[in-house]
Order: sequence, then C-alpha cells, then structure tokens
Amino acid sequence: MARVVIIGAGFAGHTAALYLGAQLGKRHTITVVNRYDYFGFVPSWVWVGVGHMRPEQTTIPLKPVYDRMHVNFVQGKVTEVHPDERYVTVAPHQQGQPERLDYDYLLIATGPKLNFAATPGLGPAAGNTVSICTLDHAIEARDSYLEHVQRLEKGERLRFVVGTGHPGATCQGAALEYISNIHKDLVRRRLRDRAELIYLSNEAALGDFGVGGLTAKHKGQLLSSEDFIKAVYKEYGIEWHVQRGVHKVNDRHILWEDYAGQYGETAYDFAMLIPQFTGQPIRYLGQDGSDIADKVVMPNGLVKVDAIYGLDYASLRNQPDAWPATYQNPTYPNIFAAGIAFAPPGPISAPHITPNGTAITATAPRTGMIAGIIGRITALNIAEMITSGTMHHRERMTEMFAACIASMGDSLWDGEAATIIMYPVVPDHRRYPNGTGRDLFVTHMELGTSGAWMKRMVHETFMHKFKARPGWQIIPE
Repeated sequence: MARVVIIGAGFAGHTAALYLGAQLGKRHTITVVNRYDYFGFVPSWVWVGVGHMRPEQTTIPLKPVYDRMHVNFVQGKVTEVHPDERYVTVAPHQQGQPERLDYDYLLIATGPKLNFAATPGLGPAAGNTVSICTLDHAIEARDSYLEHVQRLEKGERLRFVVGTGHPGATCQGAALEYISNIHKDLVRRRLRDRAELIYLSNEAALGDFGVGGLTAKHKGQLLSSEDFIKAVYKEYGIEWHVQRGVHKVNDRHILWEDYAGQYGETAYDFAMLIPQFTGQPIRYLGQDGSDIADKVVMPNGLVKVDAIYGLDYASLRNQPDAWPATYQNPTYPNIFAAGIAFAPPGPISAPHITPNGTAITATAPRTGMIAGIIGRITALNIAEMITSGTMHHRERMTEMFAACIASMGDSLWDGEAATIIMYPVVPDHRRYPNGTGRDLFVTHMELGTSGAWMKRMVHETFMHKFKARPGWQIIPE
C-alpha cells in the first residue's frame, strides 16, 4: 500500500487530492495537510473585497469532501520535510505535539508565502494597505473599503490605489479585477465622481499580466492586451502607472522606483497591493539533520522541478523545452510540486534592471487554471508510478491552454468581464513564429456583459467540481 502526502489544498493540491482519491483512495493512503479546514475559491474574493459576495459562498469544508473521496485530512502546517527518510513533520492547528506523516510520494502544493515583509509597511499587519490574497484579508479589505465608502458619502474626495506592492510581484490580474469592481460599485452608489482610482503596477506595460502581454485578432485586426486594457481604463476613468516597483509604504504614501531608476511616491487614502510571492518556510533536512534545501528548493523556497534553470532570458525565450513537463524534483523523483510552489525557469515577461540595480519584473503567474492543470498532471503521474512504475502525463506551460475571465463588475445586468484566452501560456516562438509566440486562431480577448455571466457560471461550476459532486471530472481545470 502506497502513501501519498499532499501539502496544501488550494487549486493545485485540492485538484490533485480529488484525482488521487478517485483513482487510488480505496487501495492506498492519500493524506492532505492544509492549514485551513476549507478550500477557498480565490477568484471570487475580489467580490468579497467589495462586499458583493458573502465569504461563506467562496469556501468548501474539506473533510466531508475528502471522506467521500477516501482521502485523509490533517489540519496543520508542514514545518519539515525529510526527503531521505520520506516523512514530513506537521505542526498541529491547535496545541499539541508535532505529527509525523510518512510518505512514498509527496506533492508540494502549498501556494505562496505572502512576503509582505519584503516591502516595509506593506500589508494588513502593518496597518497601511489591504490585501485580497486570503479570505481573512478579503474580509478586512471589504470592511476597510466600506469605511472609505462612508467617507465618500459624507462628501470627502478620496484616492484609491490598487496594484502590486513589490518589484517582483505577480497576480496583476487580481488587482485589475479589484479596481474594476471598485469602479463599478462606486458608479452604482453614485459616488464615482468623488473617487480617484489609480492602478499601480510593476508590469512593463498595461495588460502585460506577467505573460509578456497578449496579441489577438479582434474583428479582423490585431489587438494588443495593452490597447485592450487601456481602452477599458479610459472608459472607466482609471489612471494607470506601470513600470514601477514599490519598495516602501507608509500611512500616506506608496514609495516606488521606476524603470528609469527615478524615485517617487503616490499618495493614497485606500490601497490594495499584491505582495511578493515566495515559497513557504519549510525546512528540508537530511538523514543526519543537515540542511539539504539546495537539493529541493531554490533560494526563494520554490521547489526545483524538471526545468532547465540558469538560462538568460534570450535563451529561455527560444527554448520552450526549458519549462517543466512533469513537475518532478530531479534529486528526489518521488517529490512533485504544483501551482505557485514550483520554481519556474525564469520570467515570461522581459526582465528589467534599473540603473540602480533594482530588478522590476512581473513574475510568471501559476495560479487558477494553470495550478489546477498541473495538479491534475502530477496526480495522474503519481497514480501511474504507484500502479505501473511509469508516468506518461506531461504538459509544459509552453503547451498549455489557459482562460481567464476578469470581473469588471459582478452584476448580471450591467456588469462586465474581460474574457482572455491564450495558447500557449508561455510563448513558443519556434512553433508560432508570428512575432507573438502564440496561436492567433485560439488566443482571444473580449469584453462584455456576457463575460459577467460566464464569470458567475465559472464560480458555480467550479464550486460544484471542488465539492466532488457527480460529474466533477467532466468539468475542465
């Protein structure tokens, strides 16, 4: 009987748990360790953050689902991994002794450490800016936002700043959704004329999203994501400032450095800034207790997988096979990583170093649909290794299709959403030598109320899937 341990129950880990439970749960031991006792549907937290969705509508209790899928659940935090002896140490959710979990296969799908500390003054703990990266953060953001709405109602004029809070941040799409939903909410409340909305980002250009931007055919013409998002922001009256890496926040100003190495600041009354994402602070220990982290993770804590590391950007751009296919650690082939937890071989967007030596580069996104796909791939490979000793499932991000529906107001009557489809996620300039590295027949961008209906449908459909209800495997990741 094989033992599989999954660390994390986000999009990647929970997806993997469902597939492994379905394929192996009755004959082998599948255990999920997660610090929360629920799965959170992160994409809908933009709605929680403006008070348009109840928090409980975005969560699923894990244990009832796992009981049906023959998966064990442990609520706690993994503090140590012992790859040579094949066990992890779990700090319990409540008081008690650490627990040892032995494994034959380990999937690390922790999601990111929200590294607010990398930017002094950033984040809820510092009391300056808010976040929508966890459910608790989204609730705090909602409460703060509604307090500022009350100030607007009293006649004040306020400045709302939304974007990224670190030169190497990712998840620009979440920031775009949040500021767009603030716009729509203030329009509905007839307060929009009292609010100044500013989008502040480390992207090379508006609409870069950490994927180097997009080019798609629209009405027979080529349209860039920069022009697409610019048109939306002009219509909404949202000001944008890109190519800026935030390095400090105080109670009144966001301090940044731009591509040219110039320093400046942006005043704010309310700010939601996405922090840097790094690997979770797990210790990797050898049989003698020595630190063997360099065999498992990169210096930032993200797990090494079957990628080619160390290539410069030009070489990486022309070598699609440098991106991982199986997400398997090269030193310990029984360890896999999925979602944010795996270390990409480099950025998708072109890196930039300022004259002061600061790297301002949007990090490659690996959340949502991408995380779910990788969770499925790793689960199916682990299942194959257990049952046949081989594995055949492979999908690089240079071969991966992804769709994103960015909410720009949740109303099904006058809300909107930007529907963005890209193939592949990471441009493959060998296969598509058209200057974009993507299939222009598939890659697509569209804005409209139909997107708002699709966004709500995605929420309902995926909540069905992640509850492992009948037909869940039919619904794609």
